[in-house]
Amino acid sequence: MNSNSSRSQKAQPSFSAEDFAKALEQQDYDFRKGQKVRGKAFEYVSEGAYIDIGGKSAAFLPLAEASVKPVSNLAEIVPIDEERDFLIVSEPNDEGQVKVSIRQMELRKVWERLAQVQENNESLPVRVIGVNKGGVTVNVEGLRGFIPRSHLSERGNLEQLIGQNLSATILEADRDRNKLVLSQRLQARAKRMGQLVVGQLVEGEVVGLKPFGVFVDLNGVTGLLHINQISQKYVASLHTVFQVGQPIKVVIAELDEWKGRISLTTKVLENYPGEILEKMDEVMATAEERRSPKSETETAAPST
Repeated sequence: MNSNSSRSQKAQPSFSAEDFAKALEQQDYDFRKGQKVRGKAFEYVSEGAYIDIGGKSAAFLPLAEASVKPVSNLAEIVPIDEERDFLIVSEPNDEGQVKVSIRQMELRKVWERLAQVQENNESLPVRVIGVNKGGVTVNVEGLRGFIPRSHLSERGNLEQLIGQNLSATILEADRDRNKLVLSQRLQARAKRMGQLVVGQLVEGEVVGLKPFGVFVDLNGVTGLLHINQISQKYVASLHTVFQVGQPIKVVIAELDEWKGRISLTTKVLENYPGEILEKMDEVMATAEERRSPKSETETAAPST
């Protein structure tokens, strides 16, 4: 019995280191760019860290790919032997080694969040990091964004904005083109519109005259006083009643926050048709008194 067992053991070939190496070569790890893998850091070097992802060669995490934020201590991001997810960002080289990234996974989440912010028309904080002829560049959660000069509240000395935190809304967020354009003025406009309600009496300034009505600036947002909403009486000529720069009190007739439209009226301030055409100064001086609960319920939508 023992001799048979001994002969059986002698008949079994040994598994050498060379055999083990060949077995590894035959193993198909099938690592591909864009694939998410689990791994552990096991060695740091000045350029990054080596990551064990279970392949025949260790993956490499470049320092620049460790986070969307500047990294001073790589051990804080990837502690030795602590397992976490990585994204493969290169095809295997001749030795089978791939480069991996944490930063790219974080950026994916940022783009997904920005898409949601844009869909909900929300504002978000940004930090000005540079200036060029067209506007300012900003940091948005690790992404580089741009605010055109025309969409800045302060359009004079842009250099003074560097280092400042601003609140902005998204005009365009294109992940494929890595393009992020924002607006500070639209955010301020949205905030101002949120302070307005239908039926509210507000003060403004005439900033434009068109055949169909008067444009009025309401402290950062512009509303339209349609010609049919000026008086209960027909208005033959706007230029005989208004001029650019003229202060005026108006009533909010309609608000469309989604489209950014504000419709105004003054005819509800009249005690009789045509009063505002005859006694503009008197109507403006007593506008608050004329806004009785009854007149607020009678605020008419602008005619088209």
